[in-house]
Amino acid sequence: MTAAENRDDVDPMRARYEELAELAGSLAHEIKNPLSVIHMNIDLLSEDLSEIDSPISRRSLDRADIVRGQCERMEALLRDFLRYTRLRDIDLVPGNLNDQVVTVLRAYQAQADADRIDVKKYLDPDLPAILLHSDSLQAALMNLVKNALESMDDGGQLVVRTYITRKSVALDLIDTGSGVDDNTAMHMFEPFYSTKEGGSGLGLPTARKIIEAHGGRISVQSEVGRGTKFVLEFPIPKRLVG
Repeated sequence: MTAAENRDDVDPMRARYEELAELAGSLAHEIKNPLSVIHMNIDLLSEDLSEIDSPISRRSLDRADIVRGQCERMEALLRDFLRYTRLRDIDLVPGNLNDQVVTVLRAYQAQADADRIDVKKYLDPDLPAILLHSDSLQAALMNLVKNALESMDDGGQLVVRTYITRKSVALDLIDTGSGVDDNTAMHMFEPFYSTKEGGSGLGLPTARKIIEAHGGRISVQSEVGRGTKFVLEFPIPKRLVG
């Protein structure tokens, strides 16, 4: 098969995939609207029931709370799904990875302090610029840092290190948390795969999608009971590669 014939086979498949992704995003948006109406009316119904003091009203309030909780879970899932499906080509501009890391760590410092987690930063001050989209990259880093902090129930340490490789700028995120087994590590970047109760399973896939949209890659190593290490690598623009 020639290269041209191969492209003819791949392009229709890609177009079909993009059509299905767009359809799924539209469907999720359509579900979101009536779900918001259900949530609002459950809140109003709970207010009415709270004014009636009877065993029936109390049972009804409990049931309304269950419905509200499921509405909130579905709304969170739809938000994550829409964020995942809407991520397309993004406009990249030169920027410094350290600046993005510092901003994200500052946002989580209070949580780290409250959970007795020591955050160690080893940021190379001589990092070359990479091409990045600040908002989306910070969203990806926030997901990774949040997961790391939540894995350390009894305190611990998060090591954050940036450095230069031969053709990339790299970031290590190393926690001393609970870690995961090989099967979980193998599947954690797949959409809807989650070991967290109530998790959407879209946080890490979205983070990976964002990093790949930057031309980068992400890998993970983990050991149960010892912790997890994520490695992110971003290409240095060719004009900056020696």
